[in-house]
Amino acid sequence: MKHTTIASVMTGDVVHVGYGTPFKEVARLLHTHRISGLPVVGADETVIGVISETDLMARQAEAADPYTPPRRVRLPRIGKGARARRAKARARTAGQLMSEPAITVHADSTIAEAARTMAARRVERLPVVDGENRLVGIVTRRDLLQIFLRTDADIRREIIDEVLVRTLWLAPRALDVQVHEGVVTLAGRLDRSSELPVAIHMARQVDGVVAVVDKLTYRFDDSHLQPGEQALHGIADDWLRKL
Repeated sequence: MKHTTIASVMTGDVVHVGYGTPFKEVARLLHTHRISGLPVVGADETVIGVISETDLMARQAEAADPYTPPRRVRLPRIGKGARARRAKARARTAGQLMSEPAITVHADSTIAEAARTMAARRVERLPVVDGENRLVGIVTRRDLLQIFLRTDADIRREIIDEVLVRTLWLAPRALDVQVHEGVVTLAGRLDRSSELPVAIHMARQVDGVVAVVDKLTYRFDDSHLQPGEQALHGIADDWLRKL
């Protein structure tokens, strides 16, 4: 099954800065291009870090409040996070501002892989790199949402071709496939009960699918048989072992 790759949704013309770019130039670029972050690259165009608006705001956050009376004794902050924030508050260049190492993604990665990375690392953008870690693009959360703009007709066509025909070796009309607003409904009868989870799982993997409604039945219950006895046809047996 083919999935939409990052290369098809990323922005190729990336606003970026070098290690020595001044603080105010970074702020100007963010404002001028109306972006909330950008990558930092080295002399060989490899990505070495990322700067976000939050990094720049550290200067304001750490600044003393002129209306607060000074304390006689100020306890030092010893936490690693506190030290990093204080360092950013004193930063003069992009290299001092940036967060490193940069969390990146490759152009041939799938949208699902990028989405998992963003969610796990709690970031809003990912620099896209080639095999040598050189900057080739950038992808944001908004870019990843483009897969949900696929039409219902496109989704239905792929499910019939990839799931029914290529995986389960069925005729295109063997099952009733309906798609409405990204929600797929599969109805009809399959030969074996073991084929149901394969059909449901693969339908969920199709780009743009929001949910799958299972209305499938089966003619023969082979759940009590050993894997070698199920005699599944096509490549469904391989998919079952992966579920």
